Amino acid sequence: MMLFRVLTVLWAVLVAFTLPASAQEVRVLGTFGKWVAQTYQENGKSVCFMSVKPDSSDGNYKARGEALLMITNRPSEQAMDVISIVAGYQYLPDSDAVVTINGKRFTLFTNGERAWARDTQTDKAIVQLLIKGKTVTVKGTSSRNNVTTDVYALTGFTAAHQAITENCKK
Repeated sequence: MMLFRVLTVLWAVLVAFTLPASAQEVRVLGTFGKWVAQTYQENGKSVCFMSVKPDSSDGNYKARGEALLMITNRPSEQAMDVISIVAGYQYLPDSDAVVTINGKRFTLFTNGERAWARDTQTDKAIVQLLIKGKTVTVKGTSSRNNVTTDVYALTGFTAAHQAITENCKK
């Protein structure tokens, strides 16, 4: 358990270094299952996000950075429940990432090493399924044309989602 807490803190530090220069200190709202909920101020406005690393990853790759599934709330921009995937590699240009939850498939557009839903309705539909699901699978294709499959656990998702929703209200 102590190792998990140390890794969580180290992970929070890593995220802090990837935030925009205008962002302030990241504050951990809590760890819920494998999900970590956090908040920070950006240009005086609250931003809350939650993230999880995959439980398993499969693919033919030699080196890969950290993969994450994230949900972000930016109430000042009316952007709530924004889904994003960090692949840990550059996606194949003009490719999609496929997210599957409870047998329902969604295609997310990719740019660089990230993937997003095309509209807010898709974000909301994905979040509702994440609340009800046990795992989510993400498939993507790297710029070297290698297919990867990441499986993320959803244990703790609902509690982490409540934490970011309460801390970043519209």
